[in-house]
Amino acid sequence: MERLSSASSFWARMRNPEDRHPFFDQIEKLFKNKTGLAGLIIITLFSAAAVFAPVISPHDPIENALYGQLKPPVWEEGGAAKNLLGTDDLGRDILSRLIYGARVSLTLGVVSVGLALTLGTLLGALAGYYRGWLDNLIMRFMDIILAFPHILLAIVIVAYLGPGLRNAMMAIGIINIPRFARIVRASVMDEFGKDYVTAARAVGARDGRVIFNAILPNCLAPMIVQASLGFGAAILDAAGLSFLGLGAQPPIPEWEAMILRAWWVMTFPGIAILLGVLGFNLLGDGLRDALDPRLRD
Repeated sequence: MERLSSASSFWARMRNPEDRHPFFDQIEKLFKNKTGLAGLIIITLFSAAAVFAPVISPHDPIENALYGQLKPPVWEEGGAAKNLLGTDDLGRDILSRLIYGARVSLTLGVVSVGLALTLGTLLGALAGYYRGWLDNLIMRFMDIILAFPHILLAIVIVAYLGPGLRNAMMAIGIINIPRFARIVRASVMDEFGKDYVTAARAVGARDGRVIFNAILPNCLAPMIVQASLGFGAAILDAAGLSFLGLGAQPPIPEWEAMILRAWWVMTFPGIAILLGVLGFNLLGDGLRDALDPRLRD
């Protein structure tokens, strides 16, 4: 009974706008945003496919079939129900490779965006908080990275480190560091002069505590939006590297590496890339609308 009463009181507080935490208001606003909700549904479906790939995949994604090469989809002449979306030039099932490819593409996005977010946040926070010569040093280095075409810089990094999925993730993460650094720097500089920062410094809080416990939590909104948009950009960058043979190496089932010969071999992975990028971009737009204080009622 006590649990039921506590649960009912919790939901009562959630329904009361005065007692509800602003976080729940933002979540509610995201679900009411049709664009953001559509992106969230797409990403959820891809994530579910990645997690349950061994269960829902009809075949082994790297199993070759000597006599089943380049079979068309089931609705085309010569297609079979065994391979709903056809097979590639080695007889591997396209649908199975798409399902398992969701794992690779989402992992690539998480690792590369996580690397860019971590280093970009650290560098941007230091530049915005200390300013002066450190700010000039960090931001001029970021300007140097931005001066190069990002895909060309990624090619140079992977060419130096060697082709492979891990090195591709590192390269994509490095070229996206300036985006986060500039956003975090601007947010930290905007928060620096506010009263709560002045109060924290007045009571003797160390710089690290002021930056990570006081300032950065108030800079999360633009960081979250940029991270969600960065996933889509990472998938597109990985597509460029894989097309040049510098991304995931065979037989890893990656969407970008599957674009090869017959129309069905390149069309379905291309649609998967399109939907993945679209989903993250729609989610980013929805998060921007939900987290932007200027758009709150």
